Amino acid sequence: MLHKNFTKADFVLNSENQYQLEFTIDEIGQGSNLTIERKKENGEFETVQANISRLNDHIFIKWSEPFDGRLIFES
Repeated sequence: MLHKNFTKADFVLNSENQYQLEFTIDEIGQGSNLTIERKKENGEFETVQANISRLNDHIFIKWSEPFDGRLIFES
């Protein structure tokens, strides 16, 4: 399994008042199983059920607030 780390600063507020991350299919693959993990204060990760949508070659991960975490996907 591969992963991409992200930080609070990577999130962008969208028109629906949700914070979102954007990835391309080139970055993580087309048929990848995606898991979103949020980093807790103690440094451990917990899985969260974020809203994930796809549009053309882009994948959007949406959440109510920005957080540090990682996206886990298959190669």
